Amino acid sequence: MQVDANTIRKGHVLDYNGKLWSVMKSEIMIPGKGNAVIQVEMRDVRSGVKTNVRFRTQETVERIQLQESEMQYLFSEGDDYTFMDQETYEQYTIPKDIIGEPVVFLTENMVCKVMTFEGKALSVELPQTVVLELIEADPVVKGQTASSSYKPAKLSNGVRTLVPPFIEAGTRVVVNTADGSYIERAKD
Repeated sequence: MQVDANTIRKGHVLDYNGKLWSVMKSEIMIPGKGNAVIQVEMRDVRSGVKTNVRFRTQETVERIQLQESEMQYLFSEGDDYTFMDQETYEQYTIPKDIIGEPVVFLTENMVCKVMTFEGKALSVELPQTVVLELIEADPVVKGQTASSSYKPAKLSNGVRTLVPPFIEAGTRVVVNTADGSYIERAKD
């Protein structure tokens, strides 16, 4: 399907120069003089080679339609993560670099959206939030106001985040998987 270059987003898969490329990052650049261009960082689906390409905003590119499946995370071995398709019970081994930074939030039996093309996983999307326990939280500094200050804390998966002063170690909290930020205290 032909699409305009200015509609390219992270996660899209493009057919470019006879190869399939997964978009890692796209940014519209407007120079002081001349037309705007789209700077796209892409990774070859088959070989893993990365490249940067510039497209003019009025250019069209071939976007590939992917199959989206709900898959359950089972276990990991080194940098390989095994998922099972919820409908066919087929297992897929997905490398860590395809999952990306949110890999630290994967927990056993978590259901994720996996995009595949011709039986090969291209991207993994975790749920927006996860519930984790705080294993350590710094003490409150006297004089802090609750409305604007946060203190450092460490989650059970080792990720450091900022939480409000009233949250103590041992508390279960809801965390955003995209950036690891605190959302709220868990309601369980």
